[in-house]
Amino acid sequence: AILASDFVSEFEDILACLESFRLRRSDILTPGGGRSPIPVRIDGFLQRRGWKEQSFNIRIEVDGKLIPIPTHGIDNYKNGVGVEVEWNNKTEFYDRDLNNFRLLKELRVLSVGVIITRMTEMQAVFDELGKGHSYGASTTHWNKLIPKVQGGGAGCCPLLLIGMGIKCYDPSS
Repeated sequence: AILASDFVSEFEDILACLESFRLRRSDILTPGGGRSPIPVRIDGFLQRRGWKEQSFNIRIEVDGKLIPIPTHGIDNYKNGVGVEVEWNNKTEFYDRDLNNFRLLKELRVLSVGVIITRMTEMQAVFDELGKGHSYGASTTHWNKLIPKVQGGGAGCCPLLLIGMGIKCYDPSS
């Protein structure tokens, strides 16, 4: 509701990105060793629409002493909306992203946090393609994200959580 009414352009960008997205068989089969083609493609789409990776230099002053508060950069940021793509990372990345969203919301820098991840159901596809070991149960997927959100990981930051599932998969590509 917040995105649809207060951040119309940003919401349209996210929807257009999702509508154009297809999970290609070839993307799953691409060897690891860096960022997967999947988040690279999502980030590229948003960046072509003016989104950018954004870090924030935050410091507080206590009794005249400046104290830096480092934040992790947001993959895609535009006009107070942050989008993180967590496709196949360690689940601790969810903690980092949610905590970052919480802090930036409290500092009035971020209005809405968005996380795009894979649905747990995708494991069957990965197993079928012989990549199940690379996309294991301990990596980022929907069933690992939800308990962290329900546990209050993002504080009061409004979230849009997007799970990419079987309907996105194109086995012929």
